[in-house]
Amino acid sequence: MKLSIAAIGHGRNAPENQLAQSWFQKLPHRGLLIEHVSKFPAGAKRQADESARILNALPPSAHLIALDPYGRDTSSEELAELIRSCRDQGIREAVFAIGGADGHDKTLLDRAAVKMAFGRQTWPHMLFRAMVAEQLYRAEMILIGHPYHHA
Repeated sequence: MKLSIAAIGHGRNAPENQLAQSWFQKLPHRGLLIEHVSKFPAGAKRQADESARILNALPPSAHLIALDPYGRDTSSEELAELIRSCRDQGIREAVFAIGGADGHDKTLLDRAAVKMAFGRQTWPHMLFRAMVAEQLYRAEMILIGHPYHHA
């Protein structure tokens, strides 16, 4: 199953972006980091535009996971089980959506199959991409019984 991240903003040559890409390279089905940018100033209109950009770019059959501070806090093992469950259901692609500074709007949150949190801390946007990519790799390693998870 292909695992991707849809994120707001451009990582360009930031070290954090390179770190995220390095985790994607290790995934069995090479994930993608899909970036979206809104031209609107901060606020509700920008939030709606960012969420619409993510939704409009989703493959029709993609399983959408919204990364949201109000979602369910999920362990690495629970993430691995979510991925296993998706595979068992025949889902071919899961997209993990990272919103902009204002988060996701209601439209995206309503479309999401899962709303997931990574704790209650606030993380730098570019670093969070790398953290999510690493967790996707970790989940894959848990599923195949690789010792990486326990190292």
